[in-house]
Amino acid sequence: MTISLKKNEAVSLSKSAPNGLTSITLGVGWDAAKPKGFLGAVFGGGGDIDLDASALMFTSGRQVVDSVWFGALTSKDGSVRHSGDNLTGDGDGDDESIAIDLMRLPPNIETIVLTVNSFRGQTFDKVENAFGRVVDNRTGRELARFDISDSGPHTGIILASLTRAGGDWTFKALGERAGGRTVHDLVSPSAALI
Repeated sequence: MTISLKKNEAVSLSKSAPNGLTSITLGVGWDAAKPKGFLGAVFGGGGDIDLDASALMFTSGRQVVDSVWFGALTSKDGSVRHSGDNLTGDGDGDDESIAIDLMRLPPNIETIVLTVNSFRGQTFDKVENAFGRVVDNRTGRELARFDISDSGPHTGIILASLTRAGGDWTFKALGERAGGRTVHDLVSPSAALI
């Protein structure tokens, strides 16, 4: 059973996967908001929305040591892999995803922060049905989901964090608005949240 989270709620992924958690996928999906009113009825669809999911890898000292995004699809050690850039948000399910091999992840990585930003500068008031989720790759089961209902004039969102404490992994829904059009713009605000 999927655990649906609200902003600032957390769940132990290790407890959600009692047979062991070795590899997960962080998925992100979104749709272009439908225009409202008379013009929306006349002209229809909301167009393409190019959002970019990224992962920032932090040590316990809040130092970012690596990032995975559309410009760097694999972490330096190969334990984190990005699915590639979706330029439209069309289709059902995950528009972009980041797979994490928890067994290969270097021991100095304590927190991974999942961010979403708009490279083209489109704002989140043009987005609907946005979500982040965690899937156990071994079973294909969705462990946790965070539906994002926070629209507005911001171009980025610090979506969630994945934190290691001993052998336990905790997924926390952050949902913090941010400015910035690339993952690099979101490093400092992400570090402040962990």
